[in-house]
Amino acid sequence: MNSASLDNPDGHLGILICGHGSRNRLAVQEFAQLAEALKPRFPGVPIEYGYLEFARPILKESLERLRDQQVKRVLAVPAMLFAAGHAKNDIPSVLKSYAAETSLSIDYGRELGVNRLMIAAAGDRIQQALDSATSVPLSETLLVVVGRGSSDPDANSNVAKITRMLVEGFGFGWGETVYSGVTFPLVEPGLRHLVRLGFRRIIVFPYFLFSGVLVSRIRQHTQRVATDHPDVDFLAASYLGDHPFVIDTFQERIYEVLQGDTAMNCSLCKYRSEVLGFENEVGLAQQSHHHHVEGLTDSCSLCENECTGDCQPDGKVVLPKGNDHHHADAHLHDHSHGHYPYPHAEHPLGPVSLREPFADES
Repeated sequence: MNSASLDNPDGHLGILICGHGSRNRLAVQEFAQLAEALKPRFPGVPIEYGYLEFARPILKESLERLRDQQVKRVLAVPAMLFAAGHAKNDIPSVLKSYAAETSLSIDYGRELGVNRLMIAAAGDRIQQALDSATSVPLSETLLVVVGRGSSDPDANSNVAKITRMLVEGFGFGWGETVYSGVTFPLVEPGLRHLVRLGFRRIIVFPYFLFSGVLVSRIRQHTQRVATDHPDVDFLAASYLGDHPFVIDTFQERIYEVLQGDTAMNCSLCKYRSEVLGFENEVGLAQQSHHHHVEGLTDSCSLCENECTGDCQPDGKVVLPKGNDHHHADAHLHDHSHGHYPYPHAEHPLGPVSLREPFADES
């Protein structure tokens, strides 16, 4: 759709890109760059971005900036790959509270989700990795897609769908999905199982929008497995970043809000349907769990570039223990937000495996 079709003759329309926030300065910079890349797509329409936590401006501050520009209606879009707790609860809770306190009209859109553009962006990152490496037949290559991991099974299943679309699109010999936290299997135990399949090459692709300690941790855990299996060629693909197709998807989501076409998939939403294993979460109150860290901006001194996770004076990487999953990127800080407990937190291939370095049992 052409950007000129967004009608804003009285200047009362504005756009808000809603992010989570990170202590990693590179991740915050990348988010800002993505928001800036959207501005030429919507000339004459004010665009602001804000965060739930760990960075400024927070969402309320960004809404104030739009009001200062005489905006009366905001098209708000979550900068989330999939619809889990942040997109379904935390962000809309903040937006609803602000709208109730002011005369501002806020229309909320849906997550980036699974679509042809996002799959194409992911495919391009994988192809870039393949182009930079020595040739190995695709039939002898295993693709591992790493998702963020969530306590929402619908969001986790969407990562698996991305994996399957990429595997069939390229014709890889095999494909699997692992996660950086919360659910199972996590990266290292997952990879240790997968090397047993005997593929010559394993591509590890973090399906993330931005950099940060989680992306770095994915690479660290991959390297542990690679060191133990020198006969396997491990190839790292880049995260999505501000790929043009990602920007295109944001543009589509904004137009959807304008047109009132913003329905999320509710058939498998654990808050609306009795999804197997998550029946107790139907009808939970929609509320944000980020008030105590809203606007917190104390950054790690080592996070000028891609985060290393080496935040202690002795340089040791601190891994989260047990189900301390929600903010592995919070480094040494404990930020439990009172989320409903994930029912499989003690799964041996999940967060519990981080209590001790995972050992190859083969």
